[in-house]
Amino acid sequence: MKALLTVRTFFLWFFCMAIALWSLRFLLLGVETSMDFVAYHAIERQLAFFAHVGLAPVALALVPLQFWTGLRVRRPALHRWLGRTYAVTILIAGVGAILMAIGTDAGQFAAVGFALLGFAWIGTTAVAVSHIRNKRVAEHKAWMIRSAALTFAAVTLRLEMPILAMTVGLEVGYPMVAWLCWVPNLLIAEWMVRRRPSMGAAQPA
Repeated sequence: MKALLTVRTFFLWFFCMAIALWSLRFLLLGVETSMDFVAYHAIERQLAFFAHVGLAPVALALVPLQFWTGLRVRRPALHRWLGRTYAVTILIAGVGAILMAIGTDAGQFAAVGFALLGFAWIGTTAVAVSHIRNKRVAEHKAWMIRSAALTFAAVTLRLEMPILAMTVGLEVGYPMVAWLCWVPNLLIAEWMVRRRPSMGAAQPA
C-alpha cells in the first residue's frame, strides 16, 4: 500500500508539473507555432484565450502542492495562500475556458463538453473554498479532490488525444475528448470521496 501511494504521488507530481510547463510553451514559441489548432481563439477572443492558457497551467502546478500533507501541516499559512491562488486562477481560467467553448469551431458536442467542464471546475472549487471558510475541513477536502480531478483534465486530454487521433481521427476524437478528459476523472474522484467519507476530519484548517 505504501509503495502504491508513493507511485501515485510521483505520477501526480510528474504529470502536473510536466503538463503545466508544456502548456506554457507558447511563451517561447508563440501561439501559432505551439497551439496552431486553437490559435483562432487568440484572434477572436484574445482575453479569454490568454486567461485560460496562461493561468490554467498555474492551477495544475498547484494541485500536488495543495495535497502535500507536510506543507499543509508545517506551513499552514503558505498552504492557505497557495489555496487562494489556486481558486483565483481557476475562476479566471475557467471563465476563459467557457468563453472559448462557446466560440469553438469543433461543433456543439465539443462546445457543451468543454463548457460544462468550465462550469464544474469553477463550481467545485467555489464549494471547496466555501467549506474551508466555514471550518468544514472534511467537506473541503472532498470538494478539493473533485476540483483537482477537473484540473487534471489538462493531463488526461493530452494523454487521450493522440490515441483518439490515431484510432478515430482528429475530427471525431476532439469532440469526444471534450467529455472523456474530465467525466472519468470526476467519477474516479467521486469514488475516492465516497469510499472515505470522513477523510480529513481531524486535520487542522
